[in-house]
Amino acid sequence: MSDDLLTTIRPLVERAFPFVERMRLRLDHIEPGRVRMTCPLEPNGNHIGTMYAGALFTLAEIPGGALFLSTFDAATYYPIVKGMEITFVKLATTDISVEVSISPEEVARITAEADANGKADFEWDCELTDTDGNVVCVTTNRYQLRRHGS
Repeated sequence: MSDDLLTTIRPLVERAFPFVERMRLRLDHIEPGRVRMTCPLEPNGNHIGTMYAGALFTLAEIPGGALFLSTFDAATYYPIVKGMEITFVKLATTDISVEVSISPEEVARITAEADANGKADFEWDCELTDTDGNVVCVTTNRYQLRRHGS
């Protein structure tokens, strides 16, 4: 991992939106095609002492922007979220982490399609895990890469 990439992208991700900043999401690792983030239990607890569902949803969604910034040319493309589904598996009672990745082959496919058509759809599944490695929820994230000016 490039420390320069982490130093450059960390403030863009961790302070992207006031809500995200208040959640204290942390960008732990970033490299082209791979991102790992963590959400602390506090201040994201709910009325029963577990992590608020909206915090889990946000933790699953925000890495898409970080992955975009580390993998695609922001001067040429921009991402949008097309949809996301979340399934809660276990109560989240600790800090929660997520790792997302995209292969070089998929990046090439998405880029080629966006260049040819002005946009390209892509998706991935991810697992959010607690500090013991237990899966607390799974998501399917659907994105679209768009070419500026298309």
